[in-house]
Amino acid sequence: MGEGPGDRDADAALAAERQLILTLGGFAVEIAGAVLVTHEKIPVPRFNFVEVGPVGRERQSAFFERALDHYFQRALRPTFRVPRPAPDHIDRGLRSFGFRPGPVPLALMLGRRPPAPSIGGGVAVREPRPEEVAAVASFWAGERERPELAAALDVAIHHPNPGERLVPLLALLDGTPVSAAIVYRHRNGAGIHLVATRPSARGRGAASALVAHALREHPVGSDAVYSILAGAPEGGARLAELGFESERSFVEYGLPRDAELALPSPGPPGPPRWRPPSGG
Repeated sequence: MGEGPGDRDADAALAAERQLILTLGGFAVEIAGAVLVTHEKIPVPRFNFVEVGPVGRERQSAFFERALDHYFQRALRPTFRVPRPAPDHIDRGLRSFGFRPGPVPLALMLGRRPPAPSIGGGVAVREPRPEEVAAVASFWAGERERPELAAALDVAIHHPNPGERLVPLLALLDGTPVSAAIVYRHRNGAGIHLVATRPSARGRGAASALVAHALREHPVGSDAVYSILAGAPEGGARLAELGFESERSFVEYGLPRDAELALPSPGPPGPPRWRPPSGG
């Protein structure tokens, strides 16, 4: 059986999300069973995550050792994104290393229809001016990481690689920026990423206005299906009202704040488990 349109759109959306982290200065390492998406200079889970694929029971020890060692050597706290239903051996393995599943599934949603024109009333949405790029970066990065992200955004906006386009969006209430998002396209995948709202402005429709604007105006092209990730039930319900449909679902495992970034001791040294063949 071949892939359907939904599968192709979902694959393109996930590939574009990975590419967004790369174009902002990160990198990805592919190992057997997963892709490790990494941004060493922005040490937050949204920029450091593991896309888990099929991992056999007999190979899970090597998988976990490679994946965790990659991040822990860099003092990074990744999340593991596991397709639902999470295999028992992957769930047990992650829990044994201190990871815990999020309270609700992470849903990849695809925009199949435009939102109603009334959505976002009273909120102004526009692209930031050049002098506002640093302020846009403040929605996702702390003071130490902000210059790095602002510089990467400026390069991606004005000097994109072939086949990509990045457009930040700002939502304003009474002339003040209160919410931001990045609309990014790589080849056939387009996504609305990093939607963030200032705590003082939450619940006033700014984030919904951003998403509705992106679906309505197609800032990175109208020939692609736009995607977004939803990690809360109320967010998924609101996105459904905006024209999105859930296509894939993941369990997202993360570390508690007090978790120690270290692999457990392998125990006392023992004899080698493999010896080269003796000469004939």
